[in-house]
Formats: sequence, structure tokens, C-alpha cells
Amino acid sequence: MIDAALVGRKALLITRDLADLAPLARTPLADYLANARDELVAERLLERIIGRMIDINYHLLTETAHPPPADYYASFTQLAALGVYDAEFGRRIAACTGLRNRIVHEYDEVDPRKVHEALGTAIQDVSTYLRAIEDYVKRTSGG
Repeated sequence: MIDAALVGRKALLITRDLADLAPLARTPLADYLANARDELVAERLLERIIGRMIDINYHLLTETAHPPPADYYASFTQLAALGVYDAEFGRRIAACTGLRNRIVHEYDEVDPRKVHEALGTAIQDVSTYLRAIEDYVKRTSGG
């Protein structure tokens, strides 16, 4: 059974982190690159946001009698199969898992220019994701 309270708590934390990320998205690139702290804050907020979305994904999948996804990317694409959002959006939002892995595991150098470039899109896509999750939880819990 989906725990709407758990999903709501995670969504609230994501929303708060998005609010903290928004000013960085509006910061001109040169200013952003000149401030190493902005880069670190943006990376940490993105890591937290993406991690919490993954938590929500796994919860929704496993609590609706689906096996856990093979990886984080699949956790997003499988939500499209549940009807949470469309497949194209699922693939687009799933791409955030690559950034999360680079940040967390330091696989490759994280290009701060690309992170800054992606901030605005990330804010928009995560907001869309949260609305879709909220709608899905309401639909499936009868609320």
C-alpha cells in the first residue's frame, strides 16, 4: 500500500530544495562559475532532490506489487508504465540519474557549466514530476 504521508514528506523536502536551487538557476553563468560555493550547493541540492525522487519511485513501484527496478534510471521509466506520466517525460527525467551518479561517485569531472545550464530545466522537470506523483497518489489512494 502506498504511504501517501511518506511520499508527501519526500515531496515537501524536494520542494524546499527546489526553492533553494531557484536563485542559483537565475545566477548569470559567470557569477556562478566565480563562486565555488554556488557550484557545491547546486550539486548537493541536485543530489538530494534526485535521491528523494528515486526513493519515491522505488516506494511507488514496490508498494504497487511491482518488482524493484533494475537501476535508478529504470525507476523513472517504469513509472511511465504505471501511468504516472508519459514515456517521453519518463526518459527525460530519468536522465538525471546520470548526473546524480557522477556527483555521488565522482565517476567523471562534473562540468559546472553543464550543471548551471541544466538547473532551469531541472527545476521545471522536477516540478512536473512532483505534480504527476501527487496526482497518481491521489488517484490510487482514492483521495
